[in-house]
Amino acid sequence: MSGALAVALHDVEPRSFVRAREIREWLLAHGVHRVTLLVIPAADLHPIGAHAPPLAAWLRARVASGDAIAQHGLTHRASATPAWPHRALAHWQGGAAAEFPGLAHADAAARVRIGRRLLRDVELDPGGFVAPGYAYTRALRAVLSESFNWFAELHAVHSRTRGAVQSPALCLGSSTALKRAVSPSIVRAAGRIAGRVMRVDVHPADFDLRRHVTTLESLLERGAGRDVVTYDDLVA
Repeated sequence: MSGALAVALHDVEPRSFVRAREIREWLLAHGVHRVTLLVIPAADLHPIGAHAPPLAAWLRARVASGDAIAQHGLTHRASATPAWPHRALAHWQGGAAAEFPGLAHADAAARVRIGRRLLRDVELDPGGFVAPGYAYTRALRAVLSESFNWFAELHAVHSRTRGAVQSPALCLGSSTALKRAVSPSIVRAAGRIAGRVMRVDVHPADFDLRRHVTTLESLLERGAGRDVVTYDDLVA
């Protein structure tokens, strides 16, 4: 695939539903007619189907309109304490959202399996997976390689059929003052040298920060003219 733009909207869950819907409309106004929606199956341990039927219905409607669904962990909350130095890396990558570092293979597999079942219970069947904070472990990669068509890391989208589609995610940081200060400049520079696949990550928290919004606008302007695709399309 040549000249592709793949936009992923992270952290879709009941608390972010109104914002996520607004962002989806904003993306559509900017010419992004297909998006990969990263859905948290049980934020705060509340299954998405029982806790937010309107969100589940909206997601089904978005899939019918051409968007794709990906599983975004189970709870999007750290659930174990990894050993040093993995602890420092996990904290930098995802902070309190780094759900999988420190988990054994069986625990990681259980979280993936439960999350996928909760999505299927509301008629959503994710083809791929993105770990919260892009915080992966060897155990998690092994589970995902056997159970999903693809999973996306910070620098590539890994497919069972096509191997790795190399493309760094253009991802703004908002969890610390340092990330808020430096990530817009870094992301803008990376966007100027994006390869054949340009991945743009959007978080609900980005829309609380004007510099983040203007950076996203500049990325989408730079991506204009590319084929707008979902992650499912990338690995098809």
